[in-house]
Amino acid sequence: MDRGDISEKKYLTAVILSGVFGVMGIHHFYVGRWAMGFLDLGLFIGTVVSFFSGNILVAGVLFIADLIHTVYVTYLLLVGQYRDGQGKIISYPNQKIN
Repeated sequence: MDRGDISEKKYLTAVILSGVFGVMGIHHFYVGRWAMGFLDLGLFIGTVVSFFSGNILVAGVLFIADLIHTVYVTYLLLVGQYRDGQGKIISYPNQKIN
């Protein structure tokens, strides 16, 4: 991997967005992964709508699925293995490039 494979997106910004707004998918929009952003946003909206319409079981299942996905993506970001919408690695500071 050379420097051309490194994303221009800021690592810290992506991690903070994932940690704070992860279940809403805001970090996906930031890094250019629109489909994943809409998936996360859809799961979040589905959770909220299901909860307020009394479908607690459906809301719980949607929230758990969204949470698992968010934790996985945040992990990939933290270890420097997550790719932006162009397929480039969002590298952490001083990450060694092979």
